[in-house]
Amino acid sequence: MSQQGARRNTRGGGAAWALVITSVAGFMAALDNLVVTTALPSIREDLGGALHDLEWTVSAYTLTFAVLLMFGAALGDRFGRRRLFVVGITVFTAASAAAAMAPGIDSLIAARAVQGVGAAIMMPLTLTLLTAAVPAERRGMAYGIWGAVNGLAVASGPLVGGSLTEHISWQWIFWLNVPLGLALLPLARLRLAESHGTGAPLDIPGTLLASGGLFGIVYGLVRGPVDGWTGSVVLTALFVGAALLVGFVLYSTRAKNPMLPMRLFRSRAFAGVNAASLLMFLGMFGSIFLLSQYMQGVLGYSPTEAGLRMLPWTGMPMLVAPIAGILSDRIGGRPVVAAGLFLQAAGLGYLASVITADASYAIQLPGLIISGVGMALYFAPASALVMSSVAAKEQGIASGANNALREVGGALGIAVMSSIFAAQGGYASAQTFVDGLRPAVAVGAAMVALGGVAALAIPARRRTGEQGPTAAPKKAEPKTDPAPDPAPEPALAPTAPTPRR
Repeated sequence: MSQQGARRNTRGGGAAWALVITSVAGFMAALDNLVVTTALPSIREDLGGALHDLEWTVSAYTLTFAVLLMFGAALGDRFGRRRLFVVGITVFTAASAAAAMAPGIDSLIAARAVQGVGAAIMMPLTLTLLTAAVPAERRGMAYGIWGAVNGLAVASGPLVGGSLTEHISWQWIFWLNVPLGLALLPLARLRLAESHGTGAPLDIPGTLLASGGLFGIVYGLVRGPVDGWTGSVVLTALFVGAALLVGFVLYSTRAKNPMLPMRLFRSRAFAGVNAASLLMFLGMFGSIFLLSQYMQGVLGYSPTEAGLRMLPWTGMPMLVAPIAGILSDRIGGRPVVAAGLFLQAAGLGYLASVITADASYAIQLPGLIISGVGMALYFAPASALVMSSVAAKEQGIASGANNALREVGGALGIAVMSSIFAAQGGYASAQTFVDGLRPAVAVGAAMVALGGVAALAIPARRRTGEQGPTAAPKKAEPKTDPAPDPAPEPALAPTAPTPRR
């Protein structure tokens, strides 16, 4: 970080401003994952379109978001994280306005795809900017608040979308982003200090292989429940996507400056937290997607009523995640993350066992509370583990990879759990819906429990922010980063911990 940037950060109360700016930006990007789902009937009534078109209003955002996350992080490392963060906010805000004013379903889908591009640039840079602004001893609390806001956005998307659609109009699920984005633009330029990554050349071949591979996998997963898993298009997308990802791995092991160095996965901390994140989002996204429909279609609640009744689950991160961040600073992130995942799995397992066509809210409440506490315990320490498992100059790469795996996990969860639901039940009656829902949520619980097992593979650490015992990664850092940040500014631009082994 430059001296000028450090002085600007000091004058602006850098840590507090960075936390506010990055949390709001992350909230906007995370909210739009599921905010459209409860508005689809109103969108179809206004704009027309077949069911296939309506599905793309959801998946167009997810696809572009997932496949461009790592590229967005690499652009920020190369050209300046604050600069690209501002570009991402601008694109996302403009696309949100275009979606709100869309005259037809095709233009809405196009605007949603552009929204995903903006989010892919903006989202992975939130953690790197936050890490650069917050002293190491306070990062647990900062990550806790950041994680709480982002977790709430993901889980409350159906509630926000349903409430705005029911009481105002569906266009306001997109208009909501515009004033927030316009407020963030000057704040980001004035209150955030610029920082860069390694300065290595952009890895164009790696970017194309990773983006193409993720696109094929996510596209196949999204289309599988609709077109059939044995359909030629779905099988081709999955096969080509898998082949491209294998090619990406092989290429990245030999490339001089790869976008995602495969050596990072030799770290048990990095590999473990990313596996846990993918499995957590697989179980959580799929469960929210189906349980929100259950509350509306089977129990007869309105979108707003269903969202309010899910608040013990979706709202819990706001209460517990900051505490989880403090705990991770004191006892380490591994036990907190693992406990959160096992609690989330237990809550989903309980819900799968008590759901019936006429289940009372009181009998569901314990499962919602347990799941909410588990979600909250996961979010903040997981972010800290990701950022502390790599060197400072590779935090943008790590953040992009982790967020990409979360998005892929979410798409996988919706696709897999929807296919289980369709195979075991359906929409013909309340009982057939429950017949499909129970095994689907049980599978989601099992996936989250596997995430807890993956979290236990992370090396034990007294603090998530401590340096690891292995010094080898630190010795290798000067080769890739000959011009490290100046040493006299530790409180303003703290150096990240040595990567764990």
